[in-house]
Amino acid sequence: MTQLLLASRNAKKLAELRRILAGAGVEVLGLDEVAPYPESPETGATFEDNAVAKAREAVAATGLPSVADDSGISVDALNGMPGVLSARWAGRAKNDAANLNLVLEQLTDIPDERRTARFVCATALVLPDTTEIIVRGEWPGSLVRGPRGTNGFGYDPIFLPDGETRTSAELTAAEKDAVSHRGRALRLLLPHLKALSHA
Repeated sequence: MTQLLLASRNAKKLAELRRILAGAGVEVLGLDEVAPYPESPETGATFEDNAVAKAREAVAATGLPSVADDSGISVDALNGMPGVLSARWAGRAKNDAANLNLVLEQLTDIPDERRTARFVCATALVLPDTTEIIVRGEWPGSLVRGPRGTNGFGYDPIFLPDGETRTSAELTAAEKDAVSHRGRALRLLLPHLKALSHA
């Protein structure tokens, strides 16, 4: 079976990719399942920059076809921020609660109709032959005024997807996979990932 490296230690991302690729004939490994290598900080100006840099680094270190993503939330009333800074919006540490609370604070006086936002995920597949495929998935919605739900991570408890009455953190994993920014990006990559098993 072809091995594919997901350049992440995030167990939830790994589980999501494994669910989406179930039956594709590809074994998905995470960074904790390969020999450690030095990982560069995310310094790109865009989600795409960060995703492709992480995937290139993973291929160079392991020789395995590698997928990496960079994702975050883009809030219209904050001019598209936190954007690539989503994971460290409230400071250097990746503190989901602090990040979420800071965004809510910054939106305190913004009326509901102007609390529009979208989750964005850029995903890069880099192959040992230097082929690079970069895709982008977006999930539009708005931000509620207080966290709801315990599924998911990051900004999920305050993100209300368009057409939904439940936040992202109130959806089941399967429901989220079907519509999320990461699910949308990974499905765009699916034909290329399935082709790996026939290469």
